[in-house]
Amino acid sequence: MRILLVYPEHQDTFWSFKHAIRFISKKAEGPPLGLLTVAAMLPKEWEVQFVDMNVTRLEDWLIRWADYVFLSGMDIQRASFQEVISRCNRLGAKLVAGGPLATSHYQELSGVDYFVLNEAEITLPRFLEDLKNGCPEHIYTTGEYPDIALTPIPRWDLVNMKYYASMYLQYSRGCPFNCEFCSITILNGRRCRTKSRDHFLNELDAIYRQGWRGGIFIVDDNFIGNKKNLKAEILPALIRWQEDHGHPFDFSTEVSINLADDEDLMNMMVEVGFNSVFVGIETPDDTCLAECGKLQNMRRDLGSSVKTLHNHGLRVSGGFIIGFDNDPPNIFEQQISFIQKSGIVSAMVGLLNAPVGTKLFHRLESEKRLLNSATGNNMDGSMNFIPKMDYRKLIAGYKSVLHTIYSQKKYYERVKTFLSEYHLPSKGRTKVTVSDLKAFFKLTWELGFREKESRYYWRLILLSLFKYPKKFTLAITMAGYGFHFRRVVSRV
Repeated sequence: MRILLVYPEHQDTFWSFKHAIRFISKKAEGPPLGLLTVAAMLPKEWEVQFVDMNVTRLEDWLIRWADYVFLSGMDIQRASFQEVISRCNRLGAKLVAGGPLATSHYQELSGVDYFVLNEAEITLPRFLEDLKNGCPEHIYTTGEYPDIALTPIPRWDLVNMKYYASMYLQYSRGCPFNCEFCSITILNGRRCRTKSRDHFLNELDAIYRQGWRGGIFIVDDNFIGNKKNLKAEILPALIRWQEDHGHPFDFSTEVSINLADDEDLMNMMVEVGFNSVFVGIETPDDTCLAECGKLQNMRRDLGSSVKTLHNHGLRVSGGFIIGFDNDPPNIFEQQISFIQKSGIVSAMVGLLNAPVGTKLFHRLESEKRLLNSATGNNMDGSMNFIPKMDYRKLIAGYKSVLHTIYSQKKYYERVKTFLSEYHLPSKGRTKVTVSDLKAFFKLTWELGFREKESRYYWRLILLSLFKYPKKFTLAITMAGYGFHFRRVVSRV
């Protein structure tokens, strides 16, 4: 068999970092870990080619070359996903689709020959066996959750790493919490399934052998969902691995806010080389947190928790939501005030949406408030249901939040707050490369000379050089992120 694995194009979104990574001459934030894992599950004798449309073109000859095209993606990639389906249909290619988008919306996707849904560790072997016997079915699905300790090491040999800003790994799937708006527990369950220590280290070794040095994002739904295993086995092993290999990687991941309650866990993560965590904060309003079931964020000083993480060397990227039924009239001012005081530089503020199958989806469906499918873009200004707040007031307030926190004045104020609170870890990669210098000069030309209100950039340069010299590289990185965020927000 000749198999072509295709990953569709992402839209330009908050998390694409498209306008920032161009300063470091990269084309995409990271490669599609799911497809690369699927590639490792295919028979060894099959020929496999891989196209990530975010970094290379999908040529017609490749589609014609393939016996089967395997397509996977997320909601945010729907337009490109549909385009690939149309091209495969036009060129007569057999198409196999899976991943989060197909799993949630397969009934809306026409032109796909075979759907391999849910987690491929269970459904893909069934499809491959039926294909071998000449009797493949149209849909393969399961309600079971596989043991991911049996998941193979991804096919990193298929990836040209020079195109990417980060590499991706996965340690666990699932989240113990059950927020009303979140589809994670529908896709991956509430029990955190983990890989063994040796398995995870083998995956780390595989990336290291391919020559990667730099950032690794651990894509878990909640990295600290199983604290016991993490503290007893994984983190101690990672500390030793990093020391043995000269600390070639720095890590980032997604966690819940209760990480701030565990001093030992924070210290161990920083010793490994974690320097950034994404936290779903959502809202400073406790009534709204209760509404959406975000119990882990309630009855705590969220700002103090963020500061604790910063003080320990973990930079917080935060997710925020506007559009809850219980949002008070002043929620926009509340969100702005919290974000500015917290020093969360990367603050993703989105309108509430109801993904298919979530508790929120079913509640709104019963209330006859659903309108359509969510786009998957956290910051495109769309909602897929009728909100309780007057829609025009909600949209006007939402825009005011974005254009306030991502104005240069407010953004650089947050960077300064962050720099004053952040404790820079003593370990990690500190060597400045020629590529780093090139990126700095490109960024300085854009932000210091071409962009309007460049005075804020130069003030940050002077502040970081004289007051926080060891954080200078971090300050410049934050400035680059701000350039990207301003471009995204300008279209909302």
